[in-house]
Amino acid sequence: MTYLWIVGVLLIVSLLIYFERTAMLYVLATAGVTALLLVVAVSDLGGNESADSTSFEAQAGPEIGSSRPNLSRK
Repeated sequence: MTYLWIVGVLLIVSLLIYFERTAMLYVLATAGVTALLLVVAVSDLGGNESADSTSFEAQAGPEIGSSRPNLSRK
């Protein structure tokens, strides 16, 4: 199926170049890039919602200098 799509797109692009329909080719290329950007924008890059959602700060451990002894006098 993938090879069929590749051959189809190759045929369409080749015909558009042959018949000098560059304006239509530009429109199709722009629409293709826009569709790809929309797919990436709405994709779930962070994983599912039920995953462990601890923050980065909680995973990083104690801050630098927090192990310093308390030298205050009473």
